Amino acid sequence: MLSLSLCPLRSTSSAAWAQSRRGFAATLRSTSTVAPPPAAEGSSQSTPPPPKASDKAVGYWLLASAASVFGIVVWGGVTRLTESGLSIVEWNLIRGMKPPTSQAEWEVEFDKYKQFPEYKRLNQHMTLDEFKFIFFMEWGHRIWGRLIGLTFILPASFFAYKGWMTPGIKKSVIGIAAMICFQGALGWYMVKSGLDHALMETPGAVPRVSQYRLSAHLGSAFVIYTAMVAAGLNVFFQNSLLDNRMGQVTRLVNSSAVNSLRHSAHGLVMLVFFTALSGAFVAGLDAGLLYDTFPLMGGRLVPPTEDLWSPEFSNEKKQVLPGKGLPTDFQPTGMWKNIFENPTTVQFNHRVLAMTTFTAVTAIYLMGRRLALPRSVRVTLNTLMSLALVQVGLGISTLLYSVPTELAAAHQAGSLSLLTAAITLMHFLKRVPK
Repeated sequence: MLSLSLCPLRSTSSAAWAQSRRGFAATLRSTSTVAPPPAAEGSSQSTPPPPKASDKAVGYWLLASAASVFGIVVWGGVTRLTESGLSIVEWNLIRGMKPPTSQAEWEVEFDKYKQFPEYKRLNQHMTLDEFKFIFFMEWGHRIWGRLIGLTFILPASFFAYKGWMTPGIKKSVIGIAAMICFQGALGWYMVKSGLDHALMETPGAVPRVSQYRLSAHLGSAFVIYTAMVAAGLNVFFQNSLLDNRMGQVTRLVNSSAVNSLRHSAHGLVMLVFFTALSGAFVAGLDAGLLYDTFPLMGGRLVPPTEDLWSPEFSNEKKQVLPGKGLPTDFQPTGMWKNIFENPTTVQFNHRVLAMTTFTAVTAIYLMGRRLALPRSVRVTLNTLMSLALVQVGLGISTLLYSVPTELAAAHQAGSLSLLTAAITLMHFLKRVPK
């Protein structure tokens, strides 16, 4: 009986004790848990803020990529000068990376080349060994282009994943990547113009790529190069601001006395670019072989008007009668084509632009010498002036010696070097934000 009377009491005590333990544990958990700090309004805990400056590795990579573009531009010039650009008559992004290795494969590739105007008009006596040389020149140019694409897009993806680029640099990198892809397509579009079988139906036509497409291809390469150099230098500019290392440079560069020099540097970059672009038209038309004297052209400072502005290059060129000239009622239209299609006009335009560029560089150099400038700007000005002198000398020598490959390639490299100095000057004169 005693045991029966004690059972309800023990049961009630156990239930109360268990409930008490659960309550204490819950209280302990609630007091030991540290609440996270409240997030700032408008911020996201999962997305870190963008960096104030891109990592310096990004800057070095951009400048290294620019150096590679510099190299391929010079190689492309040599490819054209050796008349190798039309040796590969197909475009295969993947299969085109493997060159022929056996005698049979070389014979097949050579037979393909024989079907096109360049062989039929100019190279019917070419041997297989001679074909191998021009093939490897063009193949090397194409492989280099693919490598530029890979060594740009893959590191760019890595840097973006790591968050090492500021939003501004990231946009520039995306734009450059798109331009590289476009450049590859533009290169094949250019080559196709020299493979057109319609050239065989045009009396006296020389199988070569369109000077318009050649200029577009070269101009696109210059734009890519300029964007890479400018973005790379901007990365180091950002880091200098972040490290507060500008010092006295800020006072000198932000001076109102430097404004004219700053604006002139921007204009000079454009002038160098268009001068180089006009050189592409000279190359595309072989206009450098027409007049091999300087400063005169055919004994005159300015060629005769009828040579510069010839109706042969107008829309009505078919009306020009051999030995009889033009009909009395001739009304020329489309004479503007002389600017891009008349070898005499094209060479004259390039000379004028080149001397204008040289004059502009000299004026900027003299303007800069009168100002208090940081050492980096003074060194760049001296470099710019020196490169301009070298480039003029190379251009004149290329004319006088009838466009030898070595001088012509050096002249093209000189144009990129001059552009680099102009971009660098523009960068060093950039106004420093306060």
